[in-house]
Amino acid sequence: MALKMRLRANESIEQAVRRFKKLLERSGIPKELRKHEYYEKPSEARRRAKLRKLKAARRKQAANGR
Repeated sequence: MALKMRLRANESIEQAVRRFKKLLERSGIPKELRKHEYYEKPSEARRRAKLRKLKAARRKQAANGR
Protein backbone atom coordinates (compact mmCIF):
# COMPACT_ATOMS: atom_id res chain seq x y z
CA MET A 1 0.00 0.00 0.00
CA ALA A 2 1.51 3.29 -1.07
CA LEU A 3 0.61 6.51 0.68
CA LYS A 4 0.91 9.70 -1.31
CA MET A 5 0.69 13.21 -0.02
CA ARG A 6 1.48 16.42 -1.82
CA LEU A 7 2.61 19.58 -0.15
CA ARG A 8 0.11 22.36 -0.42
CA ALA A 9 1.07 25.86 -1.51
CA ASN A 10 2.53 27.88 1.37
CA GLU A 11 2.28 24.90 3.76
CA SER A 12 4.91 24.76 6.47
CA ILE A 13 6.88 21.59 7.14
CA GLU A 14 5.26 21.25 10.58
CA GLN A 15 1.77 21.31 9.07
CA ALA A 16 2.79 18.80 6.40
CA VAL A 17 4.27 16.42 8.99
CA ARG A 18 1.12 16.69 11.10
CA ARG A 19 -1.03 15.92 8.06
CA PHE A 20 1.23 12.99 7.15
CA LYS A 21 0.98 11.54 10.66
CA LYS A 22 -2.82 11.73 10.49
CA LEU A 23 -2.75 10.05 7.08
CA LEU A 24 -0.60 7.24 8.48
CA GLU A 25 -2.85 6.78 11.50
CA ARG A 26 -6.00 6.63 9.34
CA SER A 27 -4.38 4.03 7.09
CA GLY A 28 -3.81 1.71 10.07
CA ILE A 29 -0.12 1.12 9.38
CA PRO A 30 1.17 1.89 12.91
CA LYS A 31 -1.52 -0.30 14.46
CA GLU A 32 -0.62 -3.15 12.13
CA LEU A 33 3.09 -2.75 12.93
CA ARG A 34 2.43 -2.91 16.68
CA LYS A 35 0.24 -5.95 16.14
CA HIS A 36 3.05 -7.81 14.37
CA GLU A 37 5.86 -6.58 16.60
CA TYR A 38 5.77 -9.78 18.65
CA TYR A 39 4.40 -13.21 17.87
CA GLU A 40 1.10 -13.91 19.56
CA LYS A 41 -0.08 -17.48 19.98
CA PRO A 42 -3.45 -18.17 18.37
CA SER A 43 -4.87 -19.19 21.76
CA GLU A 44 -3.84 -15.82 23.21
CA ALA A 45 -5.48 -13.99 20.30
CA ARG A 46 -8.72 -15.93 20.86
CA ARG A 47 -8.55 -15.17 24.57
CA ARG A 48 -8.13 -11.44 23.95
CA ALA A 49 -11.01 -11.46 21.46
CA LYS A 50 -13.23 -13.28 23.96
CA LEU A 51 -12.38 -10.80 26.72
CA ARG A 52 -13.04 -7.89 24.35
CA LYS A 53 -16.50 -9.31 23.53
CA LEU A 54 -17.32 -9.84 27.21
CA LYS A 55 -16.29 -6.30 28.05
CA ALA A 56 -18.45 -4.89 25.23
CA ALA A 57 -21.42 -6.97 26.38
CA ARG A 58 -21.04 -5.73 29.95
CA ARG A 59 -20.78 -2.14 28.73
CA LYS A 60 -23.92 -2.57 26.64
CA GLN A 61 -25.82 -4.19 29.51
CA ALA A 62 -24.79 -1.38 31.88
CA ALA A 63 -25.95 1.22 29.36
CA ASN A 64 -29.33 -0.52 28.97
CA GLY A 65 -29.76 -0.79 32.72
CA ARG A 66 -29.60 2.96 33.28
